[in-house]
Amino acid sequence: MRKDRSENSMHGDYIARALATDGGHLTIGRGGFSLHFARGATLSGYDCETIKAACIAASLPVIDSRTVEFAVVARLAVSGPLIAVGEAASAPPYHALSYAPLAVVAASYRDAGAEVWNLSPAGEPGE
Repeated sequence: MRKDRSENSMHGDYIARALATDGGHLTIGRGGFSLHFARGATLSGYDCETIKAACIAASLPVIDSRTVEFAVVARLAVSGPLIAVGEAASAPPYHALSYAPLAVVAASYRDAGAEVWNLSPAGEPGE
């Protein structure tokens, strides 16, 4: 790692790429974070609060499911659709191994009790 760049500025490059990608977002769970910034491309780590704050400040959508009951998160992750990042979503109805728009998956997590930032519920004004 280069010593002349802070961790925040390194994350900033990936956050900018995520903002420029349809479906780009940050997910945070019990095992750490994943920043989805291009089709098939993620940055993962464990300093969740630092990157969460940076993503929220940059207006990148964030889904934080750490406070949701484990069984509920497992059901959503295994049975629910994947998020289409940098590619077209599958046709509805969405199911396991299909690709859905970020807003559809985020709504499922929000309904389960997850924190969702920078992505308004359908039909509501932006945050």
